[in-house]
Amino acid sequence: MSGPVQAQYEAYPYPVRDPADEARRLITGSPSFLPEVNHYLFAGRRDFRQPFRALVAGGGTGDGAIQLAQYLQIATQQLGGAQHEVVYLDLSAASRRIAEARAAARGLNNIRFITGSLLDLPQLAPGPYDYIDCCGVLHHLPVPAIGLSILAMQLGPQGGLGLMLYGTLGREGVYPLQAALRQILPEDATPQEKLALTRQLLADLPPLHPFRRNPFLHDHQSGDAGLYDLLLHSQDRSYLVPEIVELLDTCDLEPVAFIEPCRYDPLSYLKDERLREQAAALPLLEQAALAERLCGSLKTHVLYAAPRHRAAACPAWPDDPALIPGLRGLPPAALAAALEKTGKLTVTFEQDRLELPAPEGAGAIVALLDGRRNLGQIAEALGLNWGQFSAAYAPVHALLTGVNKLYLRL
Repeated sequence: MSGPVQAQYEAYPYPVRDPADEARRLITGSPSFLPEVNHYLFAGRRDFRQPFRALVAGGGTGDGAIQLAQYLQIATQQLGGAQHEVVYLDLSAASRRIAEARAAARGLNNIRFITGSLLDLPQLAPGPYDYIDCCGVLHHLPVPAIGLSILAMQLGPQGGLGLMLYGTLGREGVYPLQAALRQILPEDATPQEKLALTRQLLADLPPLHPFRRNPFLHDHQSGDAGLYDLLLHSQDRSYLVPEIVELLDTCDLEPVAFIEPCRYDPLSYLKDERLREQAAALPLLEQAALAERLCGSLKTHVLYAAPRHRAAACPAWPDDPALIPGLRGLPPAALAAALEKTGKLTVTFEQDRLELPAPEGAGAIVALLDGRRNLGQIAEALGLNWGQFSAAYAPVHALLTGVNKLYLRL
């Protein structure tokens, strides 16, 4: 596996990044956004004054490692305590150089860079790790379960993972083209010749080919690296939700949350009451599989997973008045006003527009989610005892965590 994959990413580091851009923005996203990691894998209770060791297995040009390292450095500056470590591991020296330059541009000194294969992790950078990020890697391994098992064995006793795997339904059209290109591209063609021939093939595709009709595929429009990664990769597979669950099960892992949770909830798509009742009666993972079929646009699956013995305790749930709810990128007053006015929360993912009903009285609670008050203080501000508040807050919590915009922390 490592030979052709390494050659690809030496020639075309992916995704394309310019270290000079670090001066104007930090790329954030799921998984590995630190408040999100804390919420889903540590029930909001992780104390970042204590040492925290993270691995980014397949670090590429650095998005996950830079995001984690920046937030961990801020945590050290704000809270004091231990210096944290992010271990970056990737096959590609070219990708590593870009990631290192990005870290230098930010003055980050908490990343240890290692060039090598995930399969050699126990020798190159053994655990234990509190958190492991592995995005876009397992589906490029000949036997993904072997790679996942190596990661799982390097987790600490309370550790968890953030994963990204390709989604089958949202990548409709990709795999027939990959197979066609393997059939007809000359074996002695250079990477540049392969790219030119692939572009010509795309230009000549019939208008009703599934690839042409798929509105969710954009990587091939972003440049050489994106096109090569999408259609010319030497090892590539995709997953349905049940296949992800099966993969995790081989390593005694369970999914904690798919991101964004509302996209894996069939009630986000079903309006008929009888159908909603049938869907709601299914086990949670069967609900997620049904939602994937109803949605049809999930080209990647982002999820958090943990060892089976602790998975049920991971998701943050408002059972503690000391937990502080914080909104991500949503001003509380404006969101509260919108919920009160429309009675719903409207969100768009790719081209999917979901309208999610808001619980009655949600605006009054949301207006107090300023990231400073804890749940007990919010209950007091509303004049409610803990039991009354919990009943009122639970559906608001479900709505906002469903769109992945609310996290709890101590």
